[in-house]
Amino acid sequence: MDINSSSASSRGSKHSNKNDVQETVIPVRFHDRDENRADSYRDSEVGSGSRSPTSAIAAAATVGPDFPDGGLRAWLIVVGVTSLRFGYVNTWGVFQSYYEQTLLKDHSPSSIAWIGSLQICLVFLPALFSGRLFDLGIFKLPFIAASALLVASTFLVAECTQYWQFVLCQGLATGLGVGMVFAPSLSIIGHWFKQKRGIAMGLTTFGSSLGGTFFPIVARRLIPAVGFPWTMRILGFILLFSLSIPCLTLARRLPPKAVSGGLFNFKAFRDSPPFTLYVGATICLFLGLFTVLTYIDISAVTYGVSSDYSFYLVAITNASSAVGRLVTGLAVDKTGAINFIAPTTFFAGIITFAWPFARSGSSFTAIAVLYGFASGTIVSGFLIPAFLLGEVSDIGRRTGMIMTMGALGGLFGTPISGALINSETGGFKGAAYFAGSMVILSGILMLATRHLVLGKLWGKF
Repeated sequence: MDINSSSASSRGSKHSNKNDVQETVIPVRFHDRDENRADSYRDSEVGSGSRSPTSAIAAAATVGPDFPDGGLRAWLIVVGVTSLRFGYVNTWGVFQSYYEQTLLKDHSPSSIAWIGSLQICLVFLPALFSGRLFDLGIFKLPFIAASALLVASTFLVAECTQYWQFVLCQGLATGLGVGMVFAPSLSIIGHWFKQKRGIAMGLTTFGSSLGGTFFPIVARRLIPAVGFPWTMRILGFILLFSLSIPCLTLARRLPPKAVSGGLFNFKAFRDSPPFTLYVGATICLFLGLFTVLTYIDISAVTYGVSSDYSFYLVAITNASSAVGRLVTGLAVDKTGAINFIAPTTFFAGIITFAWPFARSGSSFTAIAVLYGFASGTIVSGFLIPAFLLGEVSDIGRRTGMIMTMGALGGLFGTPISGALINSETGGFKGAAYFAGSMVILSGILMLATRHLVLGKLWGKF
């Protein structure tokens, strides 16, 4: 990338002023003629020719198809994705606590956590496959099939009585169902929005917080009233309704494109250090991000908080995350995604360190509110940089690669934290120190990614 040319700098500034590039203000030299600009865009895939990865990233972000960025059809896409992301997986902390005290009380917290971690892992792991299918234009049929699997698995959990049954139904089947619909639902936003992509992503993740607030309260109230089996059946009917909306409203906009590189584009790691570093940041993030949400309920009970109140902590965390998601949607279009989420990632790490020192209902509530807000900003914005690290035609595979690699962190994070919980004293400090350190490391890697892309310590990205 020619960053020393004054003419390149002036043209880069002109594009920034016209808001053609919302994500970055990297000065890049472009050809003046329109046909050459199109050629520049086609050749901008990471690693192509002799161009540097950073130049390719900037060119791909700058030159591309027009986006609706609004209108009835585009906002129906947002409604559909919001209904899809209705936060069922975010309620795992309630199930972790309930299983430890009742159905699976003979198993260790770490063993039970494997159910939730498998679920979290499979939310992200299939993204590589489903994202690639999305790029190729194969979307509707896998989406409907995965929705049916998610509903069916929820009904099957009602029949589970043994540990292996919960692993298969709530861990494996539920995770696969969510995972096969999750990645395409994120990629589809990239088809319809560009300048308003941040607010669109923030609104869609609001559904996750809404459901994450709704499901724990419903589950806790229904279990004493109708029992665990009928509680799961009722949740299944709720999911059936919420998933019918995206099945009707979601659709691709851009034509499919068989981009080179196969299912897993190893060249992206070789040719794009910023992409490689950001994948590392995501893995570290997922190693630590879900620990507080998983164990905050049972940790409060351990320190004497009434179980009649402790289950609300998961709902409070998810409700607070809704605020963080919306704020992120409003902010990242102006500040740049990493400029906003890196500081909140550090803040989430600090709150994770503070969590095991809470000893009362009020202190646990404060942890839930603060951590919920910070984690909400992160989950709402962490994939936005992935949209910028290559062409829009490759957006499904690129987000899929990041989410699939991040799934490794989601798989091992909470069981490792569970193993670090002191079985004799019930202390959660070891789990908090591990999880908090991973989140802090993720924030450092995010800032390093920004530095590699911009070539300087500060700028919009």
